[in-house]
Amino acid sequence: MKIAVIGSNMIDLVTTVIRMPRVGETIEAPSFDMGFGGKGANQAVAVAKLGGDVLMMTKVGDDIFGPSVKKNFESMGIDTKYVDMVPGVSSGVAPIFVDASSNNSILIVKGANNFLHPEDIDRAAEDIKGCGLIILQLEVPLETVYYAIEWGAKNGVQVILNPAPAAELDYSYVRKASFLVPNETELETITKMPVSTMSEIAAAARALVREGVRSVIVTLGSKGSLYVAEGREELVPPHTVKSVDSTGAGDAFIGSFAQYYLKTGDVIETMKTANRYAALSTMKPGTQKSFPTLEEFERYAG
Repeated sequence: MKIAVIGSNMIDLVTTVIRMPRVGETIEAPSFDMGFGGKGANQAVAVAKLGGDVLMMTKVGDDIFGPSVKKNFESMGIDTKYVDMVPGVSSGVAPIFVDASSNNSILIVKGANNFLHPEDIDRAAEDIKGCGLIILQLEVPLETVYYAIEWGAKNGVQVILNPAPAAELDYSYVRKASFLVPNETELETITKMPVSTMSEIAAAARALVREGVRSVIVTLGSKGSLYVAEGREELVPPHTVKSVDSTGAGDAFIGSFAQYYLKTGDVIETMKTANRYAALSTMKPGTQKSFPTLEEFERYAG
């Protein structure tokens, strides 16, 4: 069964830095790399690399990047029927800065991603009805995200919402999603609660459940992931590796979670698998190109 990813694509412009320059200062950076990214695209590629069947809905610009983005999807076996070009608009780009500790800071320019509208979902309705899951993020207009959540609820298709980049949420819509999957920073922004300790993180996640959110999965990087739902709370331990670049690890988690949850329906076991897949993605630089294929993942697991 297909997974529909309704969301963003970006061209990642990745610079490794010793430190960020001060205002007015120019310093040399060790290296630069360019690749395909964007939260929606990354999550779709993670599913596809793990052997999943993916329907991608996104918008690209009519610049030099647009055709390349579509060809990249096609090379992964992703259905690009609803990857549309917007005339006179740039593609989305994401300048990313990675420090010596593999931590990253990211800017995004949404470009054509701002032109993904609710009517695009209506146009694809019959194809999305055949999907087992919808994955959403917040790099496209919020009205489109809310429309897709409501559409999924009405049509019996489960929804995973990754609230990134973080924004104030309307819980009347978010309650209809099956899973809300923030990281620690996004959890702090959404709830306006502290997240400096594990107990604070759990308290913030419980606050979302009290608001009616069905299931909250907090991705914690090197600390694993936390599942909180009504009457249940479980910390899933991390998979430890030698990390090189954590860029895209959260997207690797969500894509792998969607793929394996659709197969098994077991949340905790799927989180264990997703923790491992996300960890392995940090062992190489970049985003999509760092995601293991199914063969690589199974070989490592075996």
